[in-house]
Amino acid sequence: MGQFKATILAKYLTVRLRKESSRGGSLHVGITTIILCLFITSIVLFLGAFLRTHVTEFLSSSSSMEEVLPAIFFSPPIPDCASSTMNTSLASQSADQVWHSMNDEELMWRASMEPRVSQYPYNRTPKLAFMFLSRGNLPLAPLWEMFFKGHEGFYSIYLHVSSIIDFTPPYSSSVFYNRMIPSKPVQWGTATMVDAERRLLANALLDWSNERFILLSDTCIPIFNFTTIYNYLIISSWNQSFLGSIDDPRPMGRGRYNKRMQPELTLADWRKGSQWFEVHRRVAVQMVSDIKYYSILKQHCKPPRCYMDEHYFPTLVTKILPEINTNHSITWVDWSRPGSHPSMFVRKHVSEGFLMKIRNMTDCGFTHRTRSTICFLFARKFHPSTLEPLLRIAPSLLGFTDKIN
Repeated sequence: MGQFKATILAKYLTVRLRKESSRGGSLHVGITTIILCLFITSIVLFLGAFLRTHVTEFLSSSSSMEEVLPAIFFSPPIPDCASSTMNTSLASQSADQVWHSMNDEELMWRASMEPRVSQYPYNRTPKLAFMFLSRGNLPLAPLWEMFFKGHEGFYSIYLHVSSIIDFTPPYSSSVFYNRMIPSKPVQWGTATMVDAERRLLANALLDWSNERFILLSDTCIPIFNFTTIYNYLIISSWNQSFLGSIDDPRPMGRGRYNKRMQPELTLADWRKGSQWFEVHRRVAVQMVSDIKYYSILKQHCKPPRCYMDEHYFPTLVTKILPEINTNHSITWVDWSRPGSHPSMFVRKHVSEGFLMKIRNMTDCGFTHRTRSTICFLFARKFHPSTLEPLLRIAPSLLGFTDKIN
């Protein structure tokens, strides 16, 4: 095509030269014009040949395309369902490394994706996702190390740290090694607390094997061994979630409702509950996917009149999935003392009798729809000084040496 155009241009210039020659004095102008046109034509032909060669090479190279176009167009090939690497390559593609460069909007979008086909195309072992919301280091980490020991493959750990300054990375042998997700500062009672919880949920949802999601603080302890907790949540609880949600008629409940939330949220929809929850994967997806109710509470539920972390999730779950929530938390706290925070337990409080009292509680505060009589699996708030007696009591009382068969 380029050669054809050049031939036409040459004929045109020949005719133009003859006309210019007949005009006598204009001959030198015609020659200048011809030289300029030939020069431009040469450049155009050269560039055309150059681009054609290199574009062809570029299009034939898949690696070049992967470098230029977004990664979404070049996802890793899904292995054969019969392959022994199916679990590690597909089911747990995000399990080994939790650090990433996604912002919150991208993270929530990706975590909200769920397959329509309920049957997994591989041998999936459902896991418990333990999500730790911490201000810095985990002072009770040695107790949790003992709790998780011997149960690899049945759990995942995610750590959100509010203050990097107060955080010392754990040793490579620790179960918390490389488990810190991209974190942001958190202020109690504000939307930043909810953001951190949603951030933990979203990161945990990226691992398809995670079935149950447990939110814990740096003052939480397990009051049963791993096997008991796993069986309770995976086997006994069916699809029930454990997220505290009550209609509190007091000023600290209904009194925090803002009429500006109408018509999307009415007073009848308004709920309050414990911040520490355990939810099924189906509920977790809704908790990170919501935009509508999150925006309403972020705008109309602010301290000191209203505390979003006490109302957002209880109200949301009651609004969209009330049938699969027990409205009860499985993390025990002591609210017997007046104040806005529960009791903090120190070294002198910890004994076998004290822990047994919590373990044997039968007043769950809800109609038990599981096949177990246990009310609480975790407890808080435990001061760092409780670590020594807890490590001494745990092996015999909690049976931390048990393994899942």
